[in-house]
Amino acid sequence: MVGQAILIAGASGQVGQELLRQPWPASITILAPSRAELDLGSPACLADWAAGRQIDCIINAAAYTAVDLAEDHPDEAFLVNAKAPALLAELAAARNIPLLHISTDYVFDGKLDRPYREDDPVGPLGVYGSSKLAGELAVRAAAPRHIILRTAWVVSTYRNNFLKTMLRLAAERPELSVVADQFGCPTGAHDIADALRTMALAHLTTTDAPSGTYHFVNAGSTSWYGLAEAIMQASKQCGGPHVPVRPIGSADYPQRASRPANSRLATDRIARDFAIRPRPWQTAITEIVSEYLAP
Repeated sequence: MVGQAILIAGASGQVGQELLRQPWPASITILAPSRAELDLGSPACLADWAAGRQIDCIINAAAYTAVDLAEDHPDEAFLVNAKAPALLAELAAARNIPLLHISTDYVFDGKLDRPYREDDPVGPLGVYGSSKLAGELAVRAAAPRHIILRTAWVVSTYRNNFLKTMLRLAAERPELSVVADQFGCPTGAHDIADALRTMALAHLTTTDAPSGTYHFVNAGSTSWYGLAEAIMQASKQCGGPHVPVRPIGSADYPQRASRPANSRLATDRIARDFAIRPRPWQTAITEIVSEYLAP
């Protein structure tokens, strides 16, 4: 690989920030425009920005992730989660380059009693999931060389996320009450970025690299309550805030948007096609808490 360039859309988000920290080969130039520089919802802006620029691969880490707000602002959610991926897919197709697009467990309804596989029927419960599914459909329709990477329960030291919220509340309250009847796979943004780097480099090496839909989450699963307990334990070991966690039901914590009760994702396909084997979620959580609390 000589003189290749990767466009990272959404570089300010959790996964975007971790993509910038990845050990990319010296031959790779990373393009990470800000929102002010590149309006992903504007075809004219994207065309103007891309004109004359070398782009050999696109990684779309941009997303509208405010699940509850999306119920009241569907136009904003669909603009970022569906229209923008469609425009990036058209650009990728026009240049015959790969597009790696991040999607979500929320495209499923959560009613299965096993981890979801890539070919299981979709059925989003709310606007957020519907907008992300629309983005998937747009990418599949427009970009022949694409990877749709579904992930779930993303945490990191960046932006707002469940892990940081638990640590903040632990410093303010004597006890935390956390939902114990929704299950999923906590996943470090660093691990997602690492998987994306592996797949992007594979596609930059050969046009025969596998394409399609893949799931990536850290290994193992738990409930939000179990995740909160793990965060408290990791924080305690680092000398950070920690308080008891009390399990509650979803009915005791009503939210604007419905959440899937089962968000577990199977990762056999990504292991088979790219030899990517996720590490345990507990390891990722301990690492993130340690980094966040480091002086």
